[in-house]
Amino acid sequence: MKKTPKTTSNLTSDEANASLAPASTAALKDLPIIRIVSEEEEMHIKMELEMEDETHDMLVKWGKEVASDEDYINIAITDGLKHGISSNK
Repeated sequence: MKKTPKTTSNLTSDEANASLAPASTAALKDLPIIRIVSEEEEMHIKMELEMEDETHDMLVKWGKEVASDEDYINIAITDGLKHGISSNK
């Protein structure tokens, strides 16, 4: 059985920009400057799911078929911010 990871993070744009400015890891130093020019609040519910491996694989396949470039950018930035914050603690 595969479970979706539980992750929560609430950053303001100032916190996000501050965490990227003095990047301490080589990977973050190689990134060009990315500025947050706007933000909007979205209401959503995070769920921890449990399912059979075949079901998980099917959902991943479907998600890859409909994911946009913007989805991938959001995932990469979120992961980078989490990594940057955790490495600065």
